[in-house]
Amino acid sequence: MTPAPVPLSGPRFQTEPAELYREMRRDHGAVVPVVLDGDIPAWLVLGYRELHQVTGDPQLFSRDSELWNQWDRIPDDWPLLPMIGRRQPSILYTVGERHRERAAMISNALEAVDAFELRSHAEKFADELIDAVCTKGETDIVEDYAALLPVRVLARLYGFSDEQGPGLVTALNDMVNGREGALAGQQHLATSMAQLLADRKDEPADDVVSRMLADPSGFTDEEIVQDLMVMMAAGHQPTADWIGNSLRLMLTDERFAASLFGGRHSVGEAMNEVLWEDTPTQNVAGRWASRDTQLGGRRVRAGDLLLLGLQGANADPQVRTDGSALTGGNSAHFSFGHGEHRCPFPAQEVAEVIARTGIEVVLDRLPDIDLAVPAESLTRRPSPWLRGLTGLPVTFTPVPAR
Repeated sequence: MTPAPVPLSGPRFQTEPAELYREMRRDHGAVVPVVLDGDIPAWLVLGYRELHQVTGDPQLFSRDSELWNQWDRIPDDWPLLPMIGRRQPSILYTVGERHRERAAMISNALEAVDAFELRSHAEKFADELIDAVCTKGETDIVEDYAALLPVRVLARLYGFSDEQGPGLVTALNDMVNGREGALAGQQHLATSMAQLLADRKDEPADDVVSRMLADPSGFTDEEIVQDLMVMMAAGHQPTADWIGNSLRLMLTDERFAASLFGGRHSVGEAMNEVLWEDTPTQNVAGRWASRDTQLGGRRVRAGDLLLLGLQGANADPQVRTDGSALTGGNSAHFSFGHGEHRCPFPAQEVAEVIARTGIEVVLDRLPDIDLAVPAESLTRRPSPWLRGLTGLPVTFTPVPAR
């Protein structure tokens, strides 16, 4: 009997995703039939080679969501619309030469960010967040720190005022979790971006938004707003989860204990291991088949939606034959995507600087930080898309603010 499609929801994505992906692979193979909210069918690509094939062939597996053969079943209030949008003029759904031009605009705007200035901003905001809790001897390092840091830095780089950060954090979290607040979060983000764009048209500055506006390729305001929303969403929450997941690993795994008392050699190893074993971006929507085809032994129809199972592919036993954790310099994971729609290299570098700085400031300022609850009691946010902690309670010796 053929196993039933797997619902892309439920607590196991939070509690035991590695086991869940193993079961999916055992029962269905490298390409898994899944159902989304509203009983909408899709394919989840868990095989490393199959995911490489999908992301490396933009003609056969297109980013053009207009191809989807399920649009007539999708209601206007479908909670996954922010994740799987229609007629959104953002870089996510642009293909061909226009996509390459937009990717170049974003890369150029981010590449012009001064590395010293970026780290300085990250240290400044990290220190401010630590100052707010360091005298108490305890805090939730996710809620009070990791979930606030990346958007503060990105907002400064883009051109937002520091006061707008908290509202952007709430909106982004609601949007990426794909639940009841998703559409409202998307609207708040869009309104904020449009206002920033209008401000920078009147008064250009040395920031990412001004550089995007000055790009000679002739993008509309709506296109730039949409790309800014993508950049903010992709840059904030996964980076916050990268910080939280890395600190969780360092606080719960004895292999990294030494780095908590001086020595930084393990920070980069922990961050890389997280990208393989506990990647913040677990699954991504999506690609659409431009014609009938075969993938991983499955018959994929024209217009079918394929979801990129980044975490499942990272753990594919056909490429991870010994099953050991990867803490060295191996960066052949899918955590930043692959192919022409991957996360741009300058954006990867920005995320890594923010995450590494965030972790190092914690270890410098709170050298005896320790987990305040049993490791097994830590829980994850209810999302099959992004994997991050709901909280990370810690204790430490109180120290004065700087």
